[in-house]
Amino acid sequence: ARRLLAEGVAALVSFGLAGGLRPGLRPGAVLVPPLILTESGAYACDSRLLRFLGGATSGPLLGGGEIAATPAAKARLFHQHRADAIDLESGAVAEIAAAAARPFAALRAVADPAERALPAAALTALRPDGGLNLPGIAASLLRRPGQIPDLIRAGRDAAAARHALAGRLRALPRS
Repeated sequence: ARRLLAEGVAALVSFGLAGGLRPGLRPGAVLVPPLILTESGAYACDSRLLRFLGGATSGPLLGGGEIAATPAAKARLFHQHRADAIDLESGAVAEIAAAAARPFAALRAVADPAERALPAAALTALRPDGGLNLPGIAASLLRRPGQIPDLIRAGRDAAAARHALAGRLRALPRS
């Protein structure tokens, strides 16, 4: 985000997948939150960007520092913050945009619902650079092969979220 701002972008939009915190949000639910909550404060999303993204469709989004992997953790965060979902990027991008006095918004799709736990293999699935950690996934599955059905379901849920997000992006006005 800082590099993009240094290169002269006029606004920032954080987009990608999120974990559901509000009960009842299904995989693939598209969220355009009006507010991003972080440990350092609350950041209102830009009204023009919200309109461009199709209008606010949800409650706040929690910019968290770690994955909420269990229904109990998700319920605790929901009751504490009243946020519909959590992601790991939007809070940092909101803080950077606010510090630079640039417009900001977020567009997210729910990948895992509040009612479901993520299997251990899913928590090791990504490397820090965003690529797949295949050795980590394989090691987790070898230690606990019983998580394979849950990992397949998590993959299907994430695919539904990516599909919904791509559909929303294709529907945005071209300018």
